Amino acid sequence: MKLRRPPAALVMLTCALALTACASGPDYVKPTLDMPAAWTPEAPWRSMQPQDEVARGPWWERFGDAQLNALQQQAQAGNQTLAIATARLAQARAQLDVSGAAQAPQVGISSRAARARISANRPLTNYNSPNYATVQNDFALGLTVSYELDFFGRVRRSVEAAGAALQQSAADLENTRLLISADLASNYFNLRELDVELDVVRRAIELQRKALDLATSRHDLGATSGLDVAQQQALLDTTLTQVDLLGRQRAQYEHAIATLTGTPAPGFAIAPSLAPIALPPIPLGVPSDVLERRPDVASAERAMAAANAQIGVASAAYYPSFMLQPSYGVDSRNWGALFNAPSVLWSLGVSASQSLFDAGRLRAGVDFSKAGYQATVAGYRRTVLTAMQEVEDGITGIAALDRAYRQSQSAIASARRVLDIATSRYEGGATPYLDVITAQQSLLNSERQAAQLMGQRLLVSVFLIKALGGDWQDRRESAQQVGTASAPALAQLPILSPQEND
Repeated sequence: MKLRRPPAALVMLTCALALTACASGPDYVKPTLDMPAAWTPEAPWRSMQPQDEVARGPWWERFGDAQLNALQQQAQAGNQTLAIATARLAQARAQLDVSGAAQAPQVGISSRAARARISANRPLTNYNSPNYATVQNDFALGLTVSYELDFFGRVRRSVEAAGAALQQSAADLENTRLLISADLASNYFNLRELDVELDVVRRAIELQRKALDLATSRHDLGATSGLDVAQQQALLDTTLTQVDLLGRQRAQYEHAIATLTGTPAPGFAIAPSLAPIALPPIPLGVPSDVLERRPDVASAERAMAAANAQIGVASAAYYPSFMLQPSYGVDSRNWGALFNAPSVLWSLGVSASQSLFDAGRLRAGVDFSKAGYQATVAGYRRTVLTAMQEVEDGITGIAALDRAYRQSQSAIASARRVLDIATSRYEGGATPYLDVITAQQSLLNSERQAAQLMGQRLLVSVFLIKALGGDWQDRRESAQQVGTASAPALAQLPILSPQEND
C-alpha cells in the first residue's frame, strides 16, 4: 500500500505552527543602576514595581489652605495642558486596540452586481471556436477572512509595545497632573509671600511717615536742620516705589494661576490674605514606596519596555510572513440561481512572503530600534538620578531654610530694639537722624527677608512633595513623630532588577 504524501501547504502550515511560541527580538529586562558610593543603601533592596496608577491624593490639603484647595480643584477640571494629556492617553488606548485587533481574524463581506458586454474581438482561446459578443449579468456574494499567522511574534511585539506606550501615557498624565498642581501651589505661595511682603512694606511706610512727622516737627521748632527731613522723605519715597514693584510681581503670579485653572486672566482675582500657612509634616524616613510612585520614573521605565518591543517588531521583518486568507461565496449570472449549489465557490490556502534583498534596509531598521532602546535606557537612568537629586535637594533645602527662618526672627527682634534705641537717642539729641533711618531700613530688610524665607520654605516643601511623587501614604506615619525627612531615606530608592517585572 502506497502512502500518500501530504500536501505541501499542509507541511508548511505544520512547520509554521511549531514556531508559534517563538518571538523575534529580545525579551524585556530592566537595566541596573549603580548607586553613588557616598550613599549607603539599607538592606534589603527591593525590585521596583511602578505605582504610577496609584492616585496621588490631594497633597495640597496638607497645607491647610482653603483657597489653595479650591484653586487646585478648579485646575484639575479646567487646565488645558491636563486636557491634552488626557487626550493623549485616549489615543494610546485606541492604538492598543488597533494593535490588539491584529491578533484576531479580519472578517469581511463582499458583493457584486454587474451587467457587462464581452468583446467579440477579444483574443481567441480556441482557434476552432470563434468569439462572440455576449451580454450577461454577474451576481456575487462572498465572505472573506484574513489572518496573519504570527509565527515570529511581530504582532505580539506590536501589542506589547502599544501596551507599554499606554502605560507610559497613563504615567505621563499623572506626571502632568502632579506638575500642574505643584506649579499652581508654587505660584500661589509666591503670591501669598508677596502679600506678607506688601504688608511689611505698608507698615514700614506708616512708620516712616510718623518718623517724617517727627523730623518735620523738630525742624519747625529749630531743633534740627532740613537735612533730617529730606533724608526721611527720600527713604519714604523709596519705600513707596517698592509697593508698585511688588504689586506688579503679585499680578504676574495671579495671572499665572488664572491660566493654570483655565480662567481668563482679565477676569480673575485673588484677594490678599495674611493668614499663616502651615508647613506639611513630612514623615521621617520616607519609604521607598513614595519614590516608586514618581510618575516620570514610571513613564521612563515604560518607555524602555515599548522601545524594546519595537526591536522585536523590526527583527520580525527578517522572517517570512504567513497570511491565511480563506474565502467562501456564491457567483452566478442569474439572480435566481445565486444560492444554488453549483454557484458556490471557495478557496483555502496560506500565502508566504520573504524579502531576499533590500540593500540593508531591514538591518538598518533593527539598528535604529536598538539605538532607540539604548536612548530610553539612558533616559531612565537620568530620570532616576534626577529624582534622587531632587529629593536630596528638598531635604537639605528644608533644613537650611528652617534654620535661616528661625534666625530671621531673631534678626527682626534685634532690629526693632535698635530702632527703638535710635529713635529715643535722636529725640534726646544724642545721635543724628541718620541712625534712625539706618535702623528703619534694617528693620524693613529683616522683615522682608523673613517673609521671603517663609515663602521659600513653602516652595521647597512643594518641591519636595513633587520630588517624592505626590502625597504619601505611610503606614508608620500615625505611630511615628513627623519632621524633616532625613537623607538616609534616599538609600531606600529601589534599583531595578534585570530579571523582574517582565
